[in-house]
Amino acid sequence: MSIKLEHVNYIYSPGTAYEKKALSDICLEIPHGEFVGIIGHTGSGKSTLTQHLNGLIRATSGEVFYNGENIYAEGYDMRKLRSQVGLVFQYPEHQLFEVDVLTDVCFGPKNQGLTPEECEKRATEALRLVGLKEKYWKSSPFELSGGQKRRAAIAGVLAMRPGVLVLDEPTAGLDPKGRDEILDQIAYLHRQSDMTVILVSHSMEDIAKYADRIIVMNKGKILYNDTPKQVFSHYQELEKIGLAAPQVTYIMHDIREAGFDVGVTATTVEEAADEIMEAVKKRRGSV
Repeated sequence: MSIKLEHVNYIYSPGTAYEKKALSDICLEIPHGEFVGIIGHTGSGKSTLTQHLNGLIRATSGEVFYNGENIYAEGYDMRKLRSQVGLVFQYPEHQLFEVDVLTDVCFGPKNQGLTPEECEKRATEALRLVGLKEKYWKSSPFELSGGQKRRAAIAGVLAMRPGVLVLDEPTAGLDPKGRDEILDQIAYLHRQSDMTVILVSHSMEDIAKYADRIIVMNKGKILYNDTPKQVFSHYQELEKIGLAAPQVTYIMHDIREAGFDVGVTATTVEEAADEIMEAVKKRRGSV
């Protein structure tokens, strides 16, 4: 279930005084089963890019392929694409509207033409997957906490059993505990279901912890497209465009400057701890 973009360009309000080029010659391939992080400052083109992945907006020029099929081809089933490439917007609780959580999560499967029994089966499976307790299923979505609303909204997409889950800032506005719970649940889903996950985030720590590959957007173009270690090795270049590396990367540089023989490519606390322990052992062994 790969996604491929070939020379995609997108212009907002073409031919007007408000014309703005949001994407410029984007060439990108996301293979099935990968966990991809997308970062970039506000206005870099991150959200515009993700909305091309399920045809929500159409490229001004260029092509988008899903499983080898051109989604702009005449007669292409865009509705089917959107059930396979599920998009969870920033503040997804704004997508909730039904009288209770279970009914809301059933909405997507119902639109897929499934029976009421199958809809409810999928909805309950999805709610369990996101960790929303059964006691909330018959509650109004608007009675839930922020984190619970996020879980319900994500469940609504998962109930359609997409092959690709696209999340645009899914933890925006949540406290650290709620953020960690949501992202840990998404990582669990990725491992358990062999689903492709595309995560847009402003948190370098979150992206470094969960993503296999990072795409850095800047002024509508792809600046970097590589592993977290490789991308964050360019932390000085990232700073020039308003981004940064995870805090632990800076700490490792400081430790090295203090005279410890540590690598500086760690992007997570766990990797940094391993490097520091190894450096301490070396120092003790040389005494």
